Amino acid sequence: MSEGFYFDGVDEALIRQERDKARKLRKSGWWQKKISGGICYYCGRQFKPKELTMDHLTPLARGGTSNKGNIVASCKECNNRKKQLLPYEWDEYMEVIHRDSKEE
Repeated sequence: MSEGFYFDGVDEALIRQERDKARKLRKSGWWQKKISGGICYYCGRQFKPKELTMDHLTPLARGGTSNKGNIVASCKECNNRKKQLLPYEWDEYMEVIHRDSKEE
């Protein structure tokens, strides 16, 4: 599968199943309500709801699931930068970015 980077032990069939669940959640009232505020979970900036993407806090490729507790609304920039990072890895990355931007 060429869609992304997969870690050892994560079954591609399970990832496909979880992606199908995510597609169904995107059509749900729960997801529409979640994006209605237009706030990116990571950077806190305001966006039009249609500009927000669905992101798995624990990525599917790292064993995450498509359940409401693992899904957040994210701007495309944050979602692309987070990639396959786990929440604590992303937090460490964001701290470095914020520290570097203050030094400039």
